[in-house]
Amino acid sequence: MGNFLENVFEQARQSTSRTVLREISGEQFVLVTGGELLEQVAGVRAKLRELGVQPGDRCALLGPNSIQWVAIDLALMAEGAIVVPLYSRQAASELAGMLKDSGARFLFVSDRALGGSLAKVWAQGPQQILFSQLFDRVPADKAVTGPPNPRKNEDIITIIYTSGTSGEPKGVCLNTANLNHMLGCTTGWMDHLDWKGPGAIAVFQYLPFNFAASWIVMLSCLSKETELTLSTDLNKVADEILRSKPNYFFNVPTLLERVRRGVEDALSTRGGFVRMIYRKSQEAWKQKQQGQPGGGFWLGLGQLLIFNKIHGRFGGNLRGLVCGSAPLASETQDFFAMLGIPIWQVYGLTETCGICTMDDPRLPSEPGRVGQAIPGIELMVGENEELVVRGPNVFPGYWNRPEETARALAGGAFHTGDQGEMNSKGNWRISGRIKNLIILNSGHNIAPEPIEDKIAQLIPAARQVVVVGNGYGYLSALVTGTVESASVQAAIDQVNSGLPHYRQVRNFVLLKEAFTAESGLLTAMGKVRRDVIHCRFAEEIEQMYAQHAAAAGGNKG
Repeated sequence: MGNFLENVFEQARQSTSRTVLREISGEQFVLVTGGELLEQVAGVRAKLRELGVQPGDRCALLGPNSIQWVAIDLALMAEGAIVVPLYSRQAASELAGMLKDSGARFLFVSDRALGGSLAKVWAQGPQQILFSQLFDRVPADKAVTGPPNPRKNEDIITIIYTSGTSGEPKGVCLNTANLNHMLGCTTGWMDHLDWKGPGAIAVFQYLPFNFAASWIVMLSCLSKETELTLSTDLNKVADEILRSKPNYFFNVPTLLERVRRGVEDALSTRGGFVRMIYRKSQEAWKQKQQGQPGGGFWLGLGQLLIFNKIHGRFGGNLRGLVCGSAPLASETQDFFAMLGIPIWQVYGLTETCGICTMDDPRLPSEPGRVGQAIPGIELMVGENEELVVRGPNVFPGYWNRPEETARALAGGAFHTGDQGEMNSKGNWRISGRIKNLIILNSGHNIAPEPIEDKIAQLIPAARQVVVVGNGYGYLSALVTGTVESASVQAAIDQVNSGLPHYRQVRNFVLLKEAFTAESGLLTAMGKVRRDVIHCRFAEEIEQMYAQHAAAAGGNKG
């Protein structure tokens, strides 16, 4: 076998007349066969040589997912360039910072408006080339149809900028060896899917390719006999899924939890009979999972009248979902399992080539856990319950940040900053982030994520729950969304009843506006940027504690 890129090209050659990519364009699908994809890549390679792109040049790629994006990405890698993928919905000032940091020589941008917004904040930026210009017709005798340029294991393939939950985003370098190992793991995982359908596996992709795990999904699909459909409008994902009729697709928890809450909210407005069927069938499903007899009637009725209709919203052909980026609520995983849709969780960071653990599709998943370590790596628990990774998936370092690289790779292994533990079955659970630990003035160290998740599950209308309290005597919470104070207090009281005194939430403040990536309070992948939130709402937090202290006749907790 060749390296990961040679394998992608070989699969395309074997799929000359088979559709390998579909792009949703309005009401139509734009189809590309393996042969047509290779022709596009060959033309782009010729254009890149005309532009003077050299092996080792950093070339930024900015635009939403598209067939063109894929072809340019493959062409750049084939020519030996280092691809710097950027998020098209990110602020222009942040994009300019990444371009400056990477020293990109060229910027390939999807449209003039996007390029213009960057030019306003950085007029001296790299040369901008529109996607469409790269696809101008190239004479057949000038097209570069040969194999990809040879790559050594240590050669950098891409620099992917982390989303930056705190501090400035860093450029994560991934090399040939990282990609060779990871694609071997993911394509091997796909071989374990219980796929018996006719034709290629249909995969739907809506997460942007500038994220490591999403990019790995794309390369994995192009390495196997699949048909990958690309979403082009995040505001129409539900409709696009229905039209695409996928067998599988990759998700972040936000979408899946939104689906579950939407269904439950819709059922709450229906007649009492429908609500009773849902409740009875849900109870019957839980009894079945526990090995208890009975309940078949209600389970069958729920399947007929409710579950099948929900399943149909995904196109009717869905066989399973993959979920990563953040822990998925156990209730949501159970909800989809009840519908007959298994969810396989994965865990990883950009620095680990996107993946460290994966649920095995041949085994029952454990809700609340993210599967077993992928083959060939060592996943350990270090000081303060921190997960530490050693293996060929670990990145060689951050771009131009030797000191931060040395800290991250101290002792020859990558220190993830995540806390976790493994059970007797080898399945891992992620419990929190070390850098997110709240240290009370009593000295107690507390991971906020488990508390936040429990409260959020009891308040479906809440958009976010963020626990605060660093330096204070007790925990409090910021709650966003249209929620009633009484429902928040009831949820906190219920969660507190099962926690030791120092982990109990004693106060909260309601914020009407939800945190968003556009406001800078969430990362592009939907993770809360705690440092930014604490700064933005410092006055509200201080006032909350001051009022509580005044009422209690004390200070700061």
